[in-house]
Amino acid sequence: MALRAAGRLLPPLLLLLLPLAASAALSGYFGTKCRYEEVNPHLVQDPLSLGPAAAAARAPAACAPLQLRALLRHGTRYPTAKQIRCLGELHGRLRRAAASCPAAAALAAWHMWYEESFDGQLAPRGQRDMEHLARRLAARFPALFAARRRLALASSSKHRCLQSGAAFRRGLGPPLPRDDGEMEIEVNDSLMRFFEHCQKFVALVEENKTATHQVDAFKKGPEMRRVLEKVASVLCLPADELNADLIQVAFLTCSYELAIKNMTSPWCSLFNEEDAKVLEYLNDLKQYWKRGYGYDINSRSSCNLFQDIFQQLDKAVEESKSSKPISSPVIVQIGHAETLQPLLALMGFFKDDEPLRANNYVKQTHRKFRSGRIVPYAANLVFVLYHCDQVKTSKEEYQVQMLLNEKLLPFHHSNKTISVYADLKDYYKDILQNCHFKEECELPKNNNTATDEL
Repeated sequence: MALRAAGRLLPPLLLLLLPLAASAALSGYFGTKCRYEEVNPHLVQDPLSLGPAAAAARAPAACAPLQLRALLRHGTRYPTAKQIRCLGELHGRLRRAAASCPAAAALAAWHMWYEESFDGQLAPRGQRDMEHLARRLAARFPALFAARRRLALASSSKHRCLQSGAAFRRGLGPPLPRDDGEMEIEVNDSLMRFFEHCQKFVALVEENKTATHQVDAFKKGPEMRRVLEKVASVLCLPADELNADLIQVAFLTCSYELAIKNMTSPWCSLFNEEDAKVLEYLNDLKQYWKRGYGYDINSRSSCNLFQDIFQQLDKAVEESKSSKPISSPVIVQIGHAETLQPLLALMGFFKDDEPLRANNYVKQTHRKFRSGRIVPYAANLVFVLYHCDQVKTSKEEYQVQMLLNEKLLPFHHSNKTISVYADLKDYYKDILQNCHFKEECELPKNNNTATDEL
């Protein structure tokens, strides 16, 4: 909801009394800070519901699931220490302006409850995200999750991911006795934080300021300038006292209050839906150029993880052919948006015909690459391997499905939601055989710029 109605400033008290519905127009535009419920709205009413798409995601006829491999993003988290410091700076400016500006006074009265010690930790809401996800996956694939002692659980070393793993395990029921085979959470940063181990990515993208020139250009462009000047006017501040980063922090504070506390923050009142679309695009530009299709190394750095997925699926196939029990029927790994986004790009999903750039905001209105739809909090990419009765199906014995955020994801090579496993491997043959992490991530000599722009 905007601060102005019919040319008049709304009473400042409304800033503190906005109903939850006031953030509904903004909630789908928070990018990687989106609630999981934005992609699965039915969970608002019933967090354990499998939803309207559940029937379509049932096992293919005459097929039984052999293995489930799930890659999860951690649940809802608190802001980082850097974001909290930036919010504190903005809040301080508003307190100084409060005496002469009703809107600034209303926001200055907001209680700054975030502490730097929160620094990206998992929020209680994030624990529930994981517990409920575990229960839904177990309800959808009961035969696989029945053998809980054979659950393989791995995580990034980040505290929010380890806590997410513990919450996921709690969601499956009371702990098993240790002598009954309870699994510990393995820390595996080489797979879950592969981007930190890739020298080429770190040097040419992560630490290279020129790699995000499109993001920087958009911050200074006409769309962001309009939002900045509008917010400055409402808060009775000179425009040069604000910048795109401070505006974004105000917007994301709206997102955190909704995700963590399920409430509408007074910060939401600074923005309307058109503003939200601009700020979402700013977030998506960053994701695109640092984690998505902007540079080849973003996705190529994930090939170790991609290959590991298929190695585990291959192992399950071989065990099945040898009539052996599947050693790992459920493999769950918890990482980050930065884990899932490059992997999905490596596989070719959500690629637009044109790159996202600072100067094509309007043209990208209906873009596929919307990070909030792809990797919200608790995002999950699930591979399910099936063993099928060839006599009954007249098809190959081993088939596979993929689900993104609990919805079937059509395969590129067929546009269908079920694939013969051998066909899927053949489609990705080049990545499986020729993408070598060490060679991909070796830093080119005498090259200090990101030159592999698509």
